[in-house]
Amino acid sequence: MSSSIPTLQTFAIWVFFAGACVGSFLNVCIFRIPEGKSVVSPGSHCPNCKNAIPFYLNIPILSFLILRGRCRHCGQAISFRYPMVEFLTATLTLGLFYKFGPTASFVFWFIFSSTLVTITFIDIDHQIIPDRISLPGIILCSLSFLLLPEMTFQKALLGVLFGGGIPWALAAGYYWIRGQQGLGGGDIKLLAMIGAATGPSGVLFTLFVASITGTVFGLASAVGHKEKSQLKIPFGPFLSFGALLYLFFGQKIILWYFNFIG
Repeated sequence: MSSSIPTLQTFAIWVFFAGACVGSFLNVCIFRIPEGKSVVSPGSHCPNCKNAIPFYLNIPILSFLILRGRCRHCGQAISFRYPMVEFLTATLTLGLFYKFGPTASFVFWFIFSSTLVTITFIDIDHQIIPDRISLPGIILCSLSFLLLPEMTFQKALLGVLFGGGIPWALAAGYYWIRGQQGLGGGDIKLLAMIGAATGPSGVLFTLFVASITGTVFGLASAVGHKEKSQLKIPFGPFLSFGALLYLFFGQKIILWYFNFIG
C-alpha cells in the first residue's frame, strides 16, 4: 500500500502542472478576448517590447519566479496576475481530480471551472462578460445530462430557465423601481450557463452566495470611497465563486443549513 503513495503524489504533481499550463492559456484568453484578438496567434510575447517568449521561459509559475517578475528583454514588470491565474487553475484542476477522478465528470467540470476563471478576470478588468464565452458556454453546459450522472435533461433545462429567468425578472423589477440597470445581461447569461451545469438548486445556491459576498464586498469597498456613485463592482466574480463553492461543497452546506434550521 505504501509503495503506491509516491505514485499518487507524482501523478498529483502532473495534474497540478497540467492545470497550470491551462491557466497560462487562460491568461492569454483573459487579455485578448475583450480586445477581439486571436487567442492562438501570435504566440506568447511581452506586451511591452513585443519580443516572443521562448518555451523555456514560458513555464507556468516557475518562469515568473526565475525571472523575478520581469521581462528578460526589456525589464518590464510582469503582472502578478499571470502566476496567480496559473496557480488558481492548477489548484482547481487538482481539486476536481481528487473529487471526480479520471471521469467524464472531471472533464466537464474542468472546462466549466476554466471558463469561470476566464470570465471572472475579464469581468474584473472590463466589467463585461463576453457573449463569445457565455453563449457557447450555455450550449455546452446544456449537455451536462450526457456527462454527469446526477443530471437529467429536465434539470439542465430548468437550470437554464431559472438561471436566465430569475435574474432577468430581478433586473427588470429593479429597473422599474429605481430606473437604473441592476444586473447586467452578461451576468444573466452567465447564470444561465451555471444553471445548465448545476440545475435549479445550483442557481439558487449561487445567487444566494453571490448576493451575500457581493454585498459584503461592496460595503467594504464603499467605506472611505469618495465617489460612491461611480463605484462599479462586477458581479460575475461573485457568481463564479458561488458556482464553484456549490460544485465542491454545495451539498454539504445545504445539508448543514437544513439541519441547523431544523
